[in-house]
Amino acid sequence: MRAIAVSAFRAEPGLVELPKPGPGAGEVRVKVEYAALNPLDWQTADGPPGGVPPQVFPLVLGTDFAGRVDMIGSGDNRFRVGDTVFGRVTAPPPGRCGAYAEYLCVAQDSPIALVPRDMPLQAAAALPTAGTTAAQILSSTAVRSGLSLLVVGATGGVGSFLTQLAAARGTAVVAAVRGDEGRRMKALGATATIDTTGGTEASASAVRALYPEGVDALVDLVSTDTASFAAYAALLRDGGVAVTTRSVAAPPGVAWSDYRLAPTAALLEELASAVAHGGLDVPIDMELPLEKAPQALVQNRAGGARGKTVFAV
Repeated sequence: MRAIAVSAFRAEPGLVELPKPGPGAGEVRVKVEYAALNPLDWQTADGPPGGVPPQVFPLVLGTDFAGRVDMIGSGDNRFRVGDTVFGRVTAPPPGRCGAYAEYLCVAQDSPIALVPRDMPLQAAAALPTAGTTAAQILSSTAVRSGLSLLVVGATGGVGSFLTQLAAARGTAVVAAVRGDEGRRMKALGATATIDTTGGTEASASAVRALYPEGVDALVDLVSTDTASFAAYAALLRDGGVAVTTRSVAAPPGVAWSDYRLAPTAALLEELASAVAHGGLDVPIDMELPLEKAPQALVQNRAGGARGKTVFAV
């Protein structure tokens, strides 16, 4: 089978030919039709910080997928051959299964769910990581109707889903974007947008003009340094909460959370139902052939994502 893999950590990803994996007990094998790009994919290729665990190479990259079950492992299973499914690869055996491949194996009790009849497979593949991240962040910030939420890095997959889910609750979303993305974010439900191309200080001034007493919550999806995160956290009202997905510590006195994803099949089903019924839009920016994944990973590493990139496998 074709797959995108690395031969060692920090090596360049490339197209390789590998044997089809066979499903173990309690697993399903999926013939992948679409995979979606996430920053976690190139981070996986870089290797974990603080030491390298045992690993088998070539290491197939990719986390999010959609396709059809083509083989069932032994034991009980909630799926059947032919089921159209989507999901997220979580902690597979070293080097064994990633989404950037024609086939993958996942445990039947992992974050995997049936694709609703009215949901395109491209959209299903783009939903798992970004959609569940947005939904779980929204729960952790406890924002609700009448409150305000500043989203820094709103134009990417997580930010686009978060904006829609928060707006559906009646939350006033301020989307921090670069350049001309304001119109798109307002179409997704943002109450206001600010342009971050002028730098953090200019962005902070724009938020203060909108909310002189501070916003109720902050979700920062992009800041990788303490100074930038602190500048945005300073825009919170007293008692406000900040969330980061980039493992950056907040300044003293700010209630904050370093978000960690905990996906479930039930949450995938809930999000997919919202997409199928028109209540949630999946922002797909590009669809590329699998062979273009290495170049797309380089582009994603540079930042500035506008929605999701999916690969046709």
